[in-house]
Amino acid sequence: MASYRPIGDYAVIGNCRTAALVASDGSIDWLCLPRFDSPSVFAAILDQTGGGRFALRPAGEIRAVSRRYLPGTNVLETTFTTAAGRARLTDAMTPSLEAAEAALRPSHEIVRRIEVIEGEVEVEVLFDPRPGYGQRAARIQRAGASAVLCTWGSEAIALRSEVPLGAGGSSVLRGCERLRAGDRRFVVLGYDGHVPSVIPAVGGDAERTIALAGRWWQDWSRGFTYEGPYREAVLRSALVLKLMTFAPSGAIVAAPTTSLPEAIGGDRNWDYRYCWLRDASLTLRALFDVGFTAEAEAFNAWLLHATRLTWPRLQILYDVYGRTRLEERELGHLEGYEGSRPVRAGNGAAGQLQLDVYGEVVEAAYRYVSRGGGLDRTSGKMLAGLGRTVARSWRAPDEGIWETRAGRRHHTFSRVMCWVALDRLIRLGEAGYLRAGLTEFRRERDAIRAEVEARGYNESLGSYVSELDGDEVDAALLLVGLHGYSPVEGERMRGTLARVRERLGTNGLLFRNRDEDGLRGREGAFGICSFWAVEALARSGEADEALDTFERLLAFANDVGLYAEEIDPVTGAALGNFPQAFTHVGLINAALTLAGHSESPMGCAGAAAPQAAAERET
Repeated sequence: MASYRPIGDYAVIGNCRTAALVASDGSIDWLCLPRFDSPSVFAAILDQTGGGRFALRPAGEIRAVSRRYLPGTNVLETTFTTAAGRARLTDAMTPSLEAAEAALRPSHEIVRRIEVIEGEVEVEVLFDPRPGYGQRAARIQRAGASAVLCTWGSEAIALRSEVPLGAGGSSVLRGCERLRAGDRRFVVLGYDGHVPSVIPAVGGDAERTIALAGRWWQDWSRGFTYEGPYREAVLRSALVLKLMTFAPSGAIVAAPTTSLPEAIGGDRNWDYRYCWLRDASLTLRALFDVGFTAEAEAFNAWLLHATRLTWPRLQILYDVYGRTRLEERELGHLEGYEGSRPVRAGNGAAGQLQLDVYGEVVEAAYRYVSRGGGLDRTSGKMLAGLGRTVARSWRAPDEGIWETRAGRRHHTFSRVMCWVALDRLIRLGEAGYLRAGLTEFRRERDAIRAEVEARGYNESLGSYVSELDGDEVDAALLLVGLHGYSPVEGERMRGTLARVRERLGTNGLLFRNRDEDGLRGREGAFGICSFWAVEALARSGEADEALDTFERLLAFANDVGLYAEEIDPVTGAALGNFPQAFTHVGLINAALTLAGHSESPMGCAGAAAPQAAAERET
């Protein structure tokens, strides 16, 4: 098996439609075209020999590497030190262009610039496309002195290179050139979904494109309003969320990757290139509270659109357009990251029952309205229909927030989120947004609370528990307080926080649970859960402990501030899909809580209660 780079070795660039993972040695080892969830063109991160890559880097030994994003952008800068000199690689994707510009460019473009800043450096290009997750035969042909065209079926990518390209294998091209201080070369990859009629020379246009990409991101970052502690970490997390937003719809994917393992060598390898409803209210809170109202509104619009497609039932995840058919299949020809198999495309969890998502969707709508957003009659009726589904279904067992594949159970957190759904609908009704169903919603909300307090809280343990009548805990119970069901500073939530940290904590991190779930391998600690603990500590009056935990969590980011879904608590290594939107959402919300920008639990934090419709009209 070929050697794999650590998951945390990667940085990400993107254009709000798709994303590329760039290793610290300058190799693009993951890229799907044209969307996040499209088949890959480069997938070396999942198969070092058969996945394909696109590299621009110094040839030979690299003695040292340093990386950063240009301030306020997702433009990546990597500096290499070799025995003979230093070179700087800049990588950018163009998120959006004016119509006049767009007409002259491919819809997706990666611009790469390498420049020697000291001494002499021999640079190399390696172009090894393996479209269709490595299953499509690619044909490479010359298209002028400095360009090649790679085609498969009706699709094509064009590579323009100022580094001379020599021969490689049947579908592999290599090129090398020795550069001196002050020399620079551009390599540009373009995709339009079809064979281009014209492939222009690289020219000085590539320099301008990098500048345009930088200005686009900087202009967007000017909307960032947070000025509290850890501002740069919060801004980086916001930039990650923006990068993983699918611009045509407003959906935010959980991660731009599939099948990066939660346990090396195990089968906890999932496709995260979709949008999970459970992330909704926490994500909206993060976006609103740092100033990105337009993104929050777009995400809410997507949320309401997607949920209408399956109404009055909710699917737990949808694709970037809100579509529901996400059949899971195994890509058996790929060896998987460090032999972690199977590699999956699609996600079978889409067919699970997770009752907590009803609370997340209704909470998100409530949060949107609380921030001054509108709720038309159709949306109100749709939300009321979700409430009726909750009223009928909350007693059923489900797979729960952690998507167990070991059968359905009576999860306490699912019950609590059903309570949240009905509670927020009642509040919306009292504000004049809903008319029907409130009597039923109040009755069932009270019934849920009675059951949770009687069976979801263990008196001898002094804690809420994972399952009704159980004696185990899981990290999602921290949200019981953060969603406003039970006072964070109250005795029951203090006890829950203590038991969760006692049983699931290690090295300042939290595992999500310790249950057997029918899968191989021991997963890592969950980043989002650890940030929930920061919030719970801060809100319960443990400010010093919260601050200390937060700062330890910051140390687990990689060198450019990115987090995976999970963290190995022993080595600190990133595990799971990368970067993970939910972890970055957790960082933002934890920082806001520490800064005092979010002083009450979810559902109320940083937001006024909705005004009555009649009151608003006056």
